[in-house]
Amino acid sequence: MDIYVIGICGTGVGALAGLLQRLGHRVRGSDQQVYPPMSDKLREWGIPVLEGFDAAHLEPRPELVIIGNVVRATNPEAVFVREQGLPYRSMPEAIAELGIGTRHSIVFAGTHGKTTTTALAAHVLEAAGRDPSYLIGGALVGASESFRVGAGRFFVIEGDEYDTAYFDKRSKFVHYRARTAVITSLEYDHADIFASIEAVERAFASLLETVPPDGHLVVWQGATRARRLIAESARTARVTTYATQPAADANLWLARYRSLPDGLHFEALRDGVSLGEMQVPLWGEHSAQNVLAVLGALHDTDLSTDELRRGLASFRGVRRRLELRDEPGGVAVVDDFAHHPTAVAATIAAARARWPGRRLWAIFEPRSATSRRNIFQREYAEAFAGADQVIIASHERLAEVPPAERFDPEALAEALRQRGVEAHAIATPPAIAAHLAQQAQPGDVVLICSNGAFGGLHELLLRALEPRAATAVDSAGSRSPVR
Repeated sequence: MDIYVIGICGTGVGALAGLLQRLGHRVRGSDQQVYPPMSDKLREWGIPVLEGFDAAHLEPRPELVIIGNVVRATNPEAVFVREQGLPYRSMPEAIAELGIGTRHSIVFAGTHGKTTTTALAAHVLEAAGRDPSYLIGGALVGASESFRVGAGRFFVIEGDEYDTAYFDKRSKFVHYRARTAVITSLEYDHADIFASIEAVERAFASLLETVPPDGHLVVWQGATRARRLIAESARTARVTTYATQPAADANLWLARYRSLPDGLHFEALRDGVSLGEMQVPLWGEHSAQNVLAVLGALHDTDLSTDELRRGLASFRGVRRRLELRDEPGGVAVVDDFAHHPTAVAATIAAARARWPGRRLWAIFEPRSATSRRNIFQREYAEAFAGADQVIIASHERLAEVPPAERFDPEALAEALRQRGVEAHAIATPPAIAAHLAQQAQPGDVVLICSNGAFGGLHELLLRALEPRAATAVDSAGSRSPVR
């Protein structure tokens, strides 16, 4: 088909455009903001992109229009589509109809861990030669695309609870025809569309209702809300509950595990039967949970324990998940997507395990719709208390939130200081980079936490630290770079 995509430069929508083209469709589209990295990928794939929204862009008329989540009903192209009666679908609908089809859909959902578990499951299947298809909401280390079209029977996808489109306020994951659904966690998030935790629960209940009676549910033992919903709403009785230690109410657990600088070393048991010793280059308690989620989800495949072991060991990770960007002058600059307090605390603990004994800086941008509000003001103080040094940034959209509901960077810094953690509220990325260039020492780890670009802080900091690398003195007294 000739397919036109409105809002094509979004991470998920752009990946869908690439997947559809790989499936043999002719794809084109438009967006208001056409910028890297997605604009570069679309150009690389040969997908034409028009800048701005204009009804004239839809000539010649396509056979199908896909409307991205950020597009509003008043968008001139969306208005034209409705007025002219052109066939249209949301992104999730298009994924289900044109991508998943009759394949066995493995959907990873939850407040935390969706991207990593989806990527890890897809990698293990691919490494074992099962030729899966997948669509992931993040970039895999060592892979050029975040999607794949395979001939195998499995389609692995990240299931987001965010709403589908302006014309469909259901969560995206209800469209994905899950035969295997994983819920890694269930907490309050997305304050811009969910008024309460109960509203989030209703969204997850709708996912459970899509899993057929012969389907499979996988859930973390600590996700008490999700487990209650399964008892109330699930159509299938096939439920795997996983835990990082033996538990009476879990049938997949870890007999033991250690988080070492090279990753997790563990032994998993399912229904009391050992899967043997395994290793994966991921760190911390939350990663142990993620690995178990993947082992549970892949139970319905025909993978042997040796194939599981090899796939886990060869995983290279996901970008922006404890990703080491560089180490100029002996200062490790690490990028992570963490923005919810639970994820922040888990990421700090994982960084401690990966770089033991090193001073840890945590730098935070309150960018998401939830973190810009004071919903978790107190919880952030607990989450960041695990770091040695903390810097809290501001964000240009903080002012959009009413003062009584607004997150307060200085208040968080003060709360951390009262806990004995050195903390500062520094508003802008250039000022943060300058502060770190003066204060960070060789051996320090700088963990940058944001679900966005953070105003280019990573690049600013790397450039600010580079003179140290150029002038570092090695033990012999000669000047050489430190990496």
